[in-house]
Amino acid sequence: MQAKLIIFSAPSGSGKTSIVREILKSDIPFGFSISATSRPPRKGEKHAKDYYFLSVDEFKKNIEEGNFLEWEEVYPNQYYGTLRSEVDRIRAMGRNVLFDVDVEGGLNIKYQYGKEALALFIMAPSIQELTKRLKNRGTEDSESLQKRLNKVEHELTFAPKFDQIIVNDDLQRAVNETLKSIRKFIVE
Repeated sequence: MQAKLIIFSAPSGSGKTSIVREILKSDIPFGFSISATSRPPRKGEKHAKDYYFLSVDEFKKNIEEGNFLEWEEVYPNQYYGTLRSEVDRIRAMGRNVLFDVDVEGGLNIKYQYGKEALALFIMAPSIQELTKRLKNRGTEDSESLQKRLNKVEHELTFAPKFDQIIVNDDLQRAVNETLKSIRKFIVE
């Protein structure tokens, strides 16, 4: 049986990363798709563990050669993307591929893999709750918080294009619902 692709996308503050961490602890054979970036490593980050760190020129060359499933220039000359070779690497080990990617990147992967991929959109129960979560992180000043919230409105317009929307109003309930959906999808 061919390994499947599980795509997680969400606006910031939805709890996607918390759900992904719990899903990775399950007994389902997963490989986590490591993204590529052109930004320099932060302290403690390791190549091929946290990210594939590429120079801007290397990143652009990979774009030209069609080596990315999806990519985005987030800031000038700061790229992020998913290498096709990463999916091949994980599938060759007989593992399902788990992605934690932005909304548009998630839909691009789903488009390319079709029925082999399950695209999950994680969302907070309300904009008010999401705003509260972002404020509680303590990582945003008022300007960057407003930028994130503006982006959230845009990202929410993509939710209906995903296979399933998981509302993260209670982490354990959301994890259980997600695991149930993944198990059903993998055996189909």
